[in-house]
Parts: sequence; C-alpha cells; structure tokens
Amino acid sequence: MQPPNNQRGFRQAQGPSPLAIRTKKNQLDTNTYTRMAMAQVWRKEWWYALIPLAIGLAPALIWHSWWWVLLALVLVLLFVLLRSAQVTGVTQMEQSKPLFERLSYEIDQRQILLRRNEREGMNLSWDMIGRAVREPDAFVLYLKQGEAPADLAGWRRWIATTFDVPVFLHLPLRIFNSPNDIKLFDSMLRRKNLLPVIAVASNSTAA
Repeated sequence: MQPPNNQRGFRQAQGPSPLAIRTKKNQLDTNTYTRMAMAQVWRKEWWYALIPLAIGLAPALIWHSWWWVLLALVLVLLFVLLRSAQVTGVTQMEQSKPLFERLSYEIDQRQILLRRNEREGMNLSWDMIGRAVREPDAFVLYLKQGEAPADLAGWRRWIATTFDVPVFLHLPLRIFNSPNDIKLFDSMLRRKNLLPVIAVASNSTAA
C-alpha cells in the first residue's frame, strides 16, 4: 500500500487553473473507508481463503481425522483476520492521515489538488490515478498500486504485490457546487479513460 503522500505531504499549494472544478469540503470517515475497502478486497480475493483451507485438509487424505477439518477452519480464520487487519490498519498509519482529513478539491486537466486550507494543499497528478468508479452518490478514484521495494524477491514480492490495500479518494456528489460541475468531472474522467466512454447512437433516416 502506497498512500499518496508517502513522498510529499501537505505544503504550499500550487495555484489552480481558473477553469478548475472546485468542491465543498468533505471528510472521508474511517468506517466508510474500511467498509468500502473490505468490500473490494474480499470481492476480489475471497478465493485466496481456499489456499489455507486446502493446506489444512491435505493431511486428511492420508490420516483421516476431524482434527484436520478444525485445523483448516482455523487457518482460514487466521487468513481472514490478518488480511482484514491489514486493511483496517491503513486508518492508523501516519502516512495515510491526509486521506481522512477534512478537505476540498480543485480539479483541472493537470492535477487534483487536495486542499486543507487556503495555503496548504497536496497535488495528485492524473497519472497517479489507476481507475475510477461512478457510484449513484459519489465518484471513487483509486490510486495506482505502489511499486514493491527493490530488495523484495520471490514469495515476499508476490505477497507485497498481491495483497495490496486499496487507496482511494471518495468524492460524494453533494460536495460539487452544481450539476454542471458533476457533468464536467464525469466528462473529464471519460476523456482520461478512467471511466468508459458512453457511445452515442446516431439515428439514420431512411431515404
């Protein structure tokens, strides 16, 4: 997991574009983050729980005993608890704190500015955003996964890259100042290929 401010925190904000979309302030609640991150992790990784289950049950093929079933269930429970603790631990990490502060956003074609106040902000370039999701009441912008440390190799590198924790910006529609700003932001995300482009059907008339 590589939060957006691992290299740079809040500092003197750069001047936004005059055409930037400006939002009201919003604060991502840690419980909301945990619920959303957990849902994404287990929707994608539920099948990994089958690995400790298989490891625990494998000896039962040779030595028949209900103890192996119990062992398998304990291993699955430990995996679920450890993976869940990894997700919830993000809310306690020092480098993740900016994600849960009360912020406003200034968005233009160059960057997304997370503004704490008039003087301090943090810039995210668009190439740091991996994908976006349009929900009924919000936009969710997922940051790209950070690179694993160069000294990691083998199974340690696989674990670091496979069991990453999602980091995202949650922008409720209510923080936008007008429906037009919502449409502009939606269009911006589609132009940057972060949302699928809506195909417009052309009506042909018969001659």
